[in-house]
Amino acid sequence: MTATDRKPPNYGRRILWLGVFVVVLFGGYSAGWFYLADRLVTNARAAIAEANRDGVTVECDNPIARGFPFRLGVYCDRIAYANAVEALGLTAGNLRTAGQIYDPTRFIAELDGPATVATPRNGMLNLDWEKLRASVRWARPLPERVSLEGGGLAATTATGTPLATIGAFEAHMRPNGQDLDLASSFEDLALDPALVEGRTLPALSGQSDLTINGGADLRSVRLENLRGRSGTIRNAELSVDGKSGVTVNGTFSFSEDGLLDADLKLTVRDPNGLSAVLSKAFPEKRREIRNVTSALTFMGNDPTLPLLIERGEARLAFFTIAEIPPI
Repeated sequence: MTATDRKPPNYGRRILWLGVFVVVLFGGYSAGWFYLADRLVTNARAAIAEANRDGVTVECDNPIARGFPFRLGVYCDRIAYANAVEALGLTAGNLRTAGQIYDPTRFIAELDGPATVATPRNGMLNLDWEKLRASVRWARPLPERVSLEGGGLAATTATGTPLATIGAFEAHMRPNGQDLDLASSFEDLALDPALVEGRTLPALSGQSDLTINGGADLRSVRLENLRGRSGTIRNAELSVDGKSGVTVNGTFSFSEDGLLDADLKLTVRDPNGLSAVLSKAFPEKRREIRNVTSALTFMGNDPTLPLLIERGEARLAFFTIAEIPPI
């Protein structure tokens, strides 16, 4: 048989079968996605119904699954939470959640403002923001990482009186063996004078990085849950103008009755700059502030002092400076 007697390849049929394969594959994928979406909404409704007991009310208006083709998550037009026992409540706008089909261990949630928050201590507060997002990296037995970030946050009272604004903030939490690592930061925190006895304070920025020993088993990081715990502050900073401020690091522990013990080092960054800011905010204390600054400048540009706290009594060098109440 010569080369000319061979049948030429039927490219048209190959393309046809390829097209059929793609259609079947896409159709099967689509059917699977919509099946999972239906199950997700069903499970979400069941979880909400299960949560509504013992004085707790959870609402998710019009839950629906979205994200096709590469994401899958539940959307709610409005969310609400109320705990009659603890006098806590939250009402906010649209909630959007999503998990990546190709990376199911990562989960993202976004929440729209405004929101109304009820707390037993502060009453009703109104919050609004430009961005608020949370993300979780799932793992067993605990999440590998939980993060929260936002920006353009403004807080007011129920009557609309301004309280505070924050330009940007973020917080991160992750298990580290049996311990729990926590990190956070914020920028451009402005407090309304009404919160600080009519004083005008500069915008504040800060960050923290600490570990709670044995904290991986904490169901929630709340102050009362820290009783009987200890940890390490690797870095905690508060800045008033980008360079002036204070930095703290060291170890701490809480007794079973909530009193704090700590062995810390406090570093004052740019004492003269910090003195100028504090003297403006607290003019009646200007002389005392300048006297302290004069003593600090003899120790260098960034002097460091021991800060000891025993049973809630805080001493800086040889002076008692504060009594810290139990948590």
